[in-house]
Amino acid sequence: MAERRKRRFRFIGFAAVFALLAAPAPASAVTARQVQAVPVTVPALSDWTPEHGSYDFRPGTRLVADSGSERRVADTLAEDLKAAGHGTVPVVHGGGAARPGDIVIHVRSAQRSLGAEGYELRSGTRLSVTGATETGAFHGTRTILQLLAQSDRIPAGRTVDVPRYKERGVGVCACYVHISLPWLENLVREMAYHKLDQLLLELKVKSAAHPEANTWGYYTQDEMRRLVALGDKYHVEIIPEINSPGHMDPWIENRPDLQLTDSDGTKQPARLDVTQPAAFDYYTSLMDEYAQVFTASSWHMGADEYMLGSDYSKYPQMLRYAQEKYGANATPQDAYIDFINRVQAYAASKGKKLRIWNDGLTGANTVPVAPGTTVEHWLNVAEKPSQLIAQGYPLMNAAYSLYLVRGGFHSDTEALYDQSWDPRSFEGERLTSSHGITGAKISLWPDNGRGETENEVTADTEPALRHLAQVTWGDPHPDATYAAFTARGTAVGHAPGWRDLTRVPVADGTYTFRTTGGTSFDAAVQRTPDGYATVRTSDGCLEVRGGKLTLNVPLQPGVSATPQPCDATNTMQRWEVEPAAGGHRLVNAVTQMALSVADDGGLVQYPPDQHRPATWHLTDH
Repeated sequence: MAERRKRRFRFIGFAAVFALLAAPAPASAVTARQVQAVPVTVPALSDWTPEHGSYDFRPGTRLVADSGSERRVADTLAEDLKAAGHGTVPVVHGGGAARPGDIVIHVRSAQRSLGAEGYELRSGTRLSVTGATETGAFHGTRTILQLLAQSDRIPAGRTVDVPRYKERGVGVCACYVHISLPWLENLVREMAYHKLDQLLLELKVKSAAHPEANTWGYYTQDEMRRLVALGDKYHVEIIPEINSPGHMDPWIENRPDLQLTDSDGTKQPARLDVTQPAAFDYYTSLMDEYAQVFTASSWHMGADEYMLGSDYSKYPQMLRYAQEKYGANATPQDAYIDFINRVQAYAASKGKKLRIWNDGLTGANTVPVAPGTTVEHWLNVAEKPSQLIAQGYPLMNAAYSLYLVRGGFHSDTEALYDQSWDPRSFEGERLTSSHGITGAKISLWPDNGRGETENEVTADTEPALRHLAQVTWGDPHPDATYAAFTARGTAVGHAPGWRDLTRVPVADGTYTFRTTGGTSFDAAVQRTPDGYATVRTSDGCLEVRGGKLTLNVPLQPGVSATPQPCDATNTMQRWEVEPAAGGHRLVNAVTQMALSVADDGGLVQYPPDQHRPATWHLTDH
């Protein structure tokens, strides 16, 4: 009975969304029925032919798949169906013997019109998904999951669903402030659910070759292998970035020998001295370490803001280097382009394509960037998008209008939707053709790291992610209103396996926190609106403060957590009460470091692989 009520509720919800989508546009009764027959998905289906009847997901449904690629798609779908509450659905052989109620997976390379990522979905007495590739068939299963999230009954019909752009991405700077692995895993699942295929991740992987660079917040190789494996399973390519030759401070702050030195003798800890052979060797050695973890076909080197707040005239060695290599007419910017091209050649020797940001391409260079380098355009500078395309560079739209900055600028998704924004709309220029444009991405930056918590970033990102999925896959304005478009997101919900990271595993109340070593304190735990907890002692709320600030965050290991006047707006007072064997850990919501007990009994933060976190046994008062 409970299951029937659940299914009936899903079906009613499905119909309600249909009504919202159809309501703004008056039409004849026949047309209205046809509109209502279009299944609700994100991205929206733009090519749906309704037929009589429906497909009913029922007990006894099987997943029918024969080839290895078909079975991989079916196996993942079976896992996701179970995670979504649809029970255990067996994967069986026998494509010719499909029964009513079955879901059939086909990978047929001869279906070339579907391209590398498109699929055909047929709904009737059974469901069938056909892709020319495994990836295409996989995308079709995401549509099935979205439809079953709304009702066990899917209208009969057919669609051929092919993306307009091949690169549909999210860029995340986990480059200074550490972002938790569960958050990134949630992102990969949500991206795949909405048919996004590219996660561009600027981050630091802990280095064995250069231990002096292992300042927090890094990731271990095993953590990244886990994330890459998830990306491979869900057809999301994870492209790593080590930004260079600017923004190198996470790597060279302890290597002054590699830092660019200005004419006054001042070292620049964020700028790599590209005129030094040792600098190139250092950077490529990091690339080699990343190659042990990442399987992507591309390498992102950033190359943005190298001269931010300065100019080449302060660094005469750049001009000397350029003229010695390229002749008397060379400019200092040619030394910068030369470094890009040397990295490009190294990446190519390893079978990888290079990606860079566009802002360094000011036109002041005489040496061109190597052909084939993908340029991600975010800033309006002298070299316009149309010029870059004319020069043959693949161009991705990474517009500033798609940025989400912690504690700063947030993309206005509703305004972009109302404007029918699409990937042809670059900063400073709108193109009439999509020729040469690879796609677009939203970008998440931690400029004010304490400005928002991860859970707040999630809430900001969800509408932007769904909008980006829509504009890169299909019609940028499928519904008459933004409210109708957002209703789609509500209808399809979250991806199967998505974890609610806002859950606090202990109830609000007062507890004694005690370690096996005897350290203890009393504190009130209270849930915060964004899904963390404050820990209030008699002296105030526990807060990490002190030490060196990076992006306004105390990221130094060993910094103390002490009671401070409670402030509901202070994110440094928010904690994850994380279950651990035999108790709980306290992990700061922003620094992502766990509390340990110092020799003097004080509470200090450390990365979990540097110092064993304290396990707290909580006794309710």
